[in-house]
Amino acid sequence: MTPRLLVAGVGNIFLADDAFGPEVIRALGERPLPPEVRVHDYGIRGMDLAYALLDGCATAVLVDTARRGHRPGTLSLIEAEPPDGTVVPEAHGMDPAKVLALAAHLGEEPLPRVLVLACEPQVLPAADEDLLPGLSTPVREAVPRAVDTLHTLIPALLADPAAPPPPLGRPVESGPPHPAALPGTAAG
Repeated sequence: MTPRLLVAGVGNIFLADDAFGPEVIRALGERPLPPEVRVHDYGIRGMDLAYALLDGCATAVLVDTARRGHRPGTLSLIEAEPPDGTVVPEAHGMDPAKVLALAAHLGEEPLPRVLVLACEPQVLPAADEDLLPGLSTPVREAVPRAVDTLHTLIPALLADPAAPPPPLGRPVESGPPHPAALPGTAAG
């Protein structure tokens, strides 16, 4: 039986707060989600995630970091926009927008609904900088809150994959990032 819902950890464990997604997946080992949910750490394996998105699930929740202009450790729930052809698919790497474009390119069926449970990073080195394992304090403290959020969100999505996400008591966003998160501006 194909799981009805996918929860995917995304991120590089050697790049500080980018390890948020894998850390949340590891923490879910202590508090598992229902059996209808496939929980997997994809790390930086974008091709594997693209194929998983094509495996028949109705909804996918990606757990990742994202600069949105909030305080470090803030959780946001973002409804991902379906690929519109403007993002070039990429088979190597783990840019979620490029992974969605790749999945759309590879598959014949429409992609599942994709939500991103994102955490505002404090320390996020560039991929060409030195390795920096370990989460910052605010992002580490967000891991159990993310697990709690998933335990609230997942039952609602299993009941109705198309329903609006339930209020989580945290920012629920969609659309472009906050202006402070854009390159060349100071994040607040």
